Amino acid sequence: MTKFDKTINRRNTDSLKWNVSENELPMWVADMDFATAPCIVNAIVSKAKRGVFGYEDIPDEWYTAYQNWWKTRHGWEISRDWLCFVTGVVPAITSCVKSLTAVNDGVCVLTPVYDIFFHSIENTGRRVVECPLSYNGKRYSVDFDRLEKVLSQSDVTLLILCNPANPVGRVWSKEELARIGVLCSQNSVAVISDEIHCDLTEPKVSYTPFASASQICADISVTAISASKAFNLAGMQSAAVAIPNELLRKRVVQHLNYDEVAEPNSFACVSTVAAFSQGGEWLDSLRRYLSANRKTVRRFISEQLPKLTLVKQQATYLLWVDCSAVTNDSEKLCEHIRSKTGLYLNCGTKYRGNGRYFIRINAACPRSTLLDGLARLKRGIDSFDR
Repeated sequence: MTKFDKTINRRNTDSLKWNVSENELPMWVADMDFATAPCIVNAIVSKAKRGVFGYEDIPDEWYTAYQNWWKTRHGWEISRDWLCFVTGVVPAITSCVKSLTAVNDGVCVLTPVYDIFFHSIENTGRRVVECPLSYNGKRYSVDFDRLEKVLSQSDVTLLILCNPANPVGRVWSKEELARIGVLCSQNSVAVISDEIHCDLTEPKVSYTPFASASQICADISVTAISASKAFNLAGMQSAAVAIPNELLRKRVVQHLNYDEVAEPNSFACVSTVAAFSQGGEWLDSLRRYLSANRKTVRRFISEQLPKLTLVKQQATYLLWVDCSAVTNDSEKLCEHIRSKTGLYLNCGTKYRGNGRYFIRINAACPRSTLLDGLARLKRGIDSFDR
């Protein structure tokens, strides 16, 4: 048994994910059911023992941790002055939308994509402009002809990119990213690249930071990064933006401070420093375990649910399952599965694009929990009447 096989009872712990009925199994929100790395727990406990929780500055170690991690793991050298602390990737994206666009501007997104992007756009009075990804029945790709047309619209001033992509699981290549950068630059479109899932690739798959793909990409972009997904630290409210272009950085950072999302709580920095300076071995073990979970799901679907297709994925623990042979209404399907089996999944409709044909499954859980979920999925699919 590995450390990731241990089942942790999270019911009645104020967990958003597990605030469900006793008979229900939540496999929806992007929250892992594993204890985080011991080095992080130790660092938090040590900080807590000081017993004083006043206002905090960003320590030098925080900058160094990000710089070393991205240089070593991802081949991107980040200058210290590019970095700004933020309380989360989502608050950063919302603030950037406000600072880089005007009310009624169009903001391009490659759909299906993380649904909170739509909220960050629409709740600030901007408009979502979808550029649907191409899907060949196995994997997704960027439709560059369509993207060029979308970006050429005079009112489109920003692109929000998910790299790696949630929920479709693509790790965009350096060539794809550079091509996106050229199209955006030619049309005076800035880019926010959400790279929160970058450390959750398949064990032998690497990712390219958008800003490292070319000088053009660096000049037009804001990159949002964090330890929160890879180390299950969402509750610590700790992330960063990296902005190479000085003029863009001043504009964004000014608004981040205006929105009051650039100050840490007492555990935000210490948890991140511990993750990036001591958590590498733990993360590599996690990635191997998640890879095995993906294989378990793929095998089960192939053998037990042949009408479904697991989209080929290179990253994230959020599995994107094609249910088009069963329904064109994934919301109805998910409601049925939850009602009949207690399995709580995300319907793909909320991610727009062709999401109405898909469901999203969170596979970041012990193998026993995953197998329970798959058995429930089969019961739900087998009993579904379109």
